[in-house]
Amino acid sequence: MKNYLMALASLLFISQLAIAQKVEFEEFDLDNGLHVIMHKDNTAPVVITSVMYDVGGKDGDRQRTGFAHFFEHLLFEGSENIGRGEFMKIIPANGGTFNANTSQDRTYYYEIFPSNKLELGLWLESERMLHPVIDQIGVDTQNEVVKEEKRQSYDNRPYGGLLKTIGENLFDAHPYKDQNIGLMEHLDAATLEEFNAFFHKYYVPNNAVLVVAGDIDYAKTKSMVTDYFSAVKKGPDVVRDFPMETPITETKKAVEYDKNIQIPAIIAAYRLPGQSTREAYVLDMISSYLSGGKSSVLYKKLIDEKKEALTVQAVNLGQVDYNIFALFALPLGDVSLETLLADMDEEILKMQNELISERDYEKLLNQFENDFVNSNSSVAGIASSLATYYLLYGDVNIINNQLDVYRSITREEIQSVAKKYLSPNQRVEIQYLPKTEDQ
Repeated sequence: MKNYLMALASLLFISQLAIAQKVEFEEFDLDNGLHVIMHKDNTAPVVITSVMYDVGGKDGDRQRTGFAHFFEHLLFEGSENIGRGEFMKIIPANGGTFNANTSQDRTYYYEIFPSNKLELGLWLESERMLHPVIDQIGVDTQNEVVKEEKRQSYDNRPYGGLLKTIGENLFDAHPYKDQNIGLMEHLDAATLEEFNAFFHKYYVPNNAVLVVAGDIDYAKTKSMVTDYFSAVKKGPDVVRDFPMETPITETKKAVEYDKNIQIPAIIAAYRLPGQSTREAYVLDMISSYLSGGKSSVLYKKLIDEKKEALTVQAVNLGQVDYNIFALFALPLGDVSLETLLADMDEEILKMQNELISERDYEKLLNQFENDFVNSNSSVAGIASSLATYYLLYGDVNIINNQLDVYRSITREEIQSVAKKYLSPNQRVEIQYLPKTEDQ
């Protein structure tokens, strides 16, 4: 009886959390095409103002890669009403924090302020969109900043070239083949006119979503948003026509060298359906089953039992057009890369030939319920999710029904997707090796 009551209490607790985590929001559009999402949470005197632009590493001329990431930095330079360098001083001076980040698919800017500074946050983002100063001084300054970031995060960092290597080998035609940060020679060669043209094409209200979340009043917030953003002119609609990739039907093999490592790595990467497809959700569950924590099958097998690996991971990297599913492992001692790959393949083959256990399936559901609750546990997390689901998935309410999708996935579906997408003839196998002086 005691165990039954504890189980019942646990179930009720999880159910109450799921209900409590339902995110209420309101949406509206300005005449210039800017989509606005508001979420009210008056439990703390905090507000976040954020803008996500539908522009990322995949966009722009392939002879000018890295522009979106470059603009992540450049649009902090200043505006006609904000002096050079003042943007990053105004925010902390008013008790706020800020950041920005760029992926292959989007660029995201946000500020978190005390709620009485909401109008300041809106003004700052409207200045970034309305009339930033894009001049040669700013371009030259940020060019050096980006070069230093590339040196620290990619060129001189152990395994810093992994994503670059995967992209170059997994994609032949789609711009996902190019590194998000771009090539420095492309930035060096770009003219001021090219930077301004890129801004006017992509950083327009009809190519963005504004999210205001936290301790707000809906009516007052809508009025302020209208006041600050209505003056921004609508831009031409962004039209994308990226080339499709030919399916991989025969195993591709590659070797890459990294001067910053001493331990080799094995990678098996698959090009799979984009993040909004049902298969992508199933692959999320497969990656968690394989390497989500110390009780996962690959961790237990390669690290605990066989003691063959220093680390092992299965990652489903979500992207709009194609996801990247990758197996990754570092050997322990003299274990060969071929042995690691064979042992990882053995676990995938088991998934393809038999259903995962009921116990493992329930554990997966519990993990995703926990992730769902955590993702909606902060105003900043909610704001990012609202923007992402609107802009990249086309459905804001995924923030509330995503868990239902995971719950609807069956063990049979997990087996079917593993069979369909995770065979050796559908992937690129990369040996990522230490670079010696003679190479």
